[in-house]
Amino acid sequence: MTATDTVLSGLSAIRDWQQDCYRDLHRHPELSHQEFGTARKVADRLGGLGYQVHDGIGGTGVFGVLDNGPGAVVLLRADMDALPVAEDTGLDYASTVRGTDRDGHEVPVMHACGHDVHVTALLGAAQLLADGADQWRGTVVALFQPAEETADGARAMVDDGLADALPAVDVALGQHVLPLPAGMVGTHSGPFLAAADSMRITVHGRGAHGSMPQSSVDPVVLAAMIVVRLQTVVSREVAPVEPAVLTVGSIQSGSKSNVIPDRAVLQLNIRTYSDQTRTTILDAIRRIVTAECAASGSPREPEFELFDRFPLTDNDLDATSRVHEAFAAFFGDNCWEMPQGAASEDFSEIPKALGVPYTYWGVGGIDGAAFGRAAEAGRVEQDIPVNHSPKFAPVIQPTLDTATEALVVAALAWLAPAG
Repeated sequence: MTATDTVLSGLSAIRDWQQDCYRDLHRHPELSHQEFGTARKVADRLGGLGYQVHDGIGGTGVFGVLDNGPGAVVLLRADMDALPVAEDTGLDYASTVRGTDRDGHEVPVMHACGHDVHVTALLGAAQLLADGADQWRGTVVALFQPAEETADGARAMVDDGLADALPAVDVALGQHVLPLPAGMVGTHSGPFLAAADSMRITVHGRGAHGSMPQSSVDPVVLAAMIVVRLQTVVSREVAPVEPAVLTVGSIQSGSKSNVIPDRAVLQLNIRTYSDQTRTTILDAIRRIVTAECAASGSPREPEFELFDRFPLTDNDLDATSRVHEAFAAFFGDNCWEMPQGAASEDFSEIPKALGVPYTYWGVGGIDGAAFGRAAEAGRVEQDIPVNHSPKFAPVIQPTLDTATEALVVAALAWLAPAG
């Protein structure tokens, strides 16, 4: 048996507690920067496995270090936070939790993105590597990050001195469960997940009675013209071979049918894969909004606020190649090369701050038979719930086994064999 096979031979022994852990985390989700219960469970388990535990990094961040002699230092990362989504899965362990968001609003809470899978898989991998420490040499860092959904959790850990608290890391590895057949893993070299920027734009008009529009500067019409004109940014200012997305997700203005309001607020989301395209789009938005405000006779300049900014996930070529080769050897035909995705992640903030290479891969979480039926009928997008959907519910197995195996296989691609 190889070292990988020997370490993973303990998977059947931890499967029951992993499944119980997953159900518990799914039933008790916590919003970004509020992952206190999850962090406590993580710290307790890591401590029991012999890891040196550091908690409270960036608020609720936790990491454990297992020093097993000379060799590479491998960082494995999982995110912990949930979303303000009302669960509609019908599971007997579905969340009924309600919480308070950062704006003070009471909201439902659900692990609608699979971070409960990520936490459970990393805890399992941490145990397997600890139990199989006679098979490898080096150091494992199991890092559990808060607030990925708000794009500031990784940065919060970095700003709180993460680099000084860690040993000298050689490589950082991470993964995400996706609406793909369970049991499959996929890698991608180079730009993988998009950079994302959210923008809040306030445009100003002059309020008036609905019967006297001549006395107004109508911000609703102004906002409508901005939305229409913004549709030309990607189609006319970005090269056709360069992927990009510009979405106007929200327009808010007024409160009554016969009152012309004095302002409108638009919220936009931009997805790009290069700094140049990112700059082009952001500059175009400001130019178009400013020009439309001038054309409408707006009494004040528009206001722009950028928030929830995610970095580009740009997988290191050599690190990705090494992981892909290890996956191909272990998973066989269940390993594939994934296309780019337009989702976003803040994981890369950590290896960038540490100055180390990284790679980030996908793990399937959908029942294979259900996915196959949907694919055969050409209805994958209609029938398969995706991340952030209230119906998103990864099947427990083989999702947990595969996600745990992937972390162990990837880590052992760097850790030296014992001997």
